[in-house]
Amino acid sequence: MVSILTSNNQVRLSFLMALLRDAGLSPVLLDAHMATMEGSAGAILCRLAVPNHEVQRAQRVLREADEL
Repeated sequence: MVSILTSNNQVRLSFLMALLRDAGLSPVLLDAHMATMEGSAGAILCRLAVPNHEVQRAQRVLREADEL
């Protein structure tokens, strides 16, 4: 798995996960539970990751959506 983006914006992360899934990719959200437990200070960011073989396609999808 390779992290392609970090954020503490849960709405944006949810949108990006859906965007990548719609493109046939397999995104995973890492550190979501830690970020929730930490609270709203934003010290721990969630990481959006994809399998190694999907990195280039995922980056292309995010660039085309002006999200990267």
